[in-house]
Order: sequence, then structure tokens, then C-alpha cells
Amino acid sequence: MEVSYSQCGDYLIPNLVLSDTKKYYIGKYGRMRRAYLKEHRPILYTELVTTEKLFPHLAEIDAACRERLEIVESAMMQREGITEALKAADQMEWIRRCNSIRNRTEETILHELIFCP
Repeated sequence: MEVSYSQCGDYLIPNLVLSDTKKYYIGKYGRMRRAYLKEHRPILYTELVTTEKLFPHLAEIDAACRERLEIVESAMMQREGITEALKAADQMEWIRRCNSIRNRTEETILHELIFCP
């Protein structure tokens, strides 16, 4: 492997270029995973950065979390009987129940996908 250098003052700086230039969507869950890896799994984080697998990994985690959240949330809403009729009858109760489901679901997903080893 031949590396070329550029001279900047007295220093030789390697001309490094990323091979993967695709743009990845990294949302809330991808950013949370990156923070977790950086703080608690620094060796894995460094390995992912140096092998250029960090952004694909974060995008995959983010997409999986959003998809799983949607599926589990809708299943829990059906099981607990949260319907449009409840929304029309008592909006505050509907919001309370939906927020409860969102919080429980998100907590489970965070432990399963974000903060896993």
C-alpha cells in the first residue's frame, strides 16, 4: 500500500480519503448508540471508525430501533385497547396511555439494541 503525502509547513500529512462516501441517515437512536460506544466500548468504537463501519452500523441500529418501536407500539396499543374512540371521548387519557406505551417501549428497545454489548 503506497501512501502519498502533502507538505504543510514542516510537516508531511498523509493524503487519506474515505472509500465509502455514501450519506447515511443517523437519527436519535444512532446518535445514542455512538455515544454509548464512545463512552463504554472505546475499543469497539475505534475499530468501527478505523474500518469505516461506524456510519453503516449506526444507520442500521437507528433504522432497526425505529422499525421495532413502531411495531411494538402498535401491538401494545391494540392489546391495551387504545382506539380512536378513546381519543374522541377523552383526549388527555388517550395521550397519557400513548405516552406510557411510548416510554415503556423505548426503554425496552434501548436496552435491547442501543446499550447491548
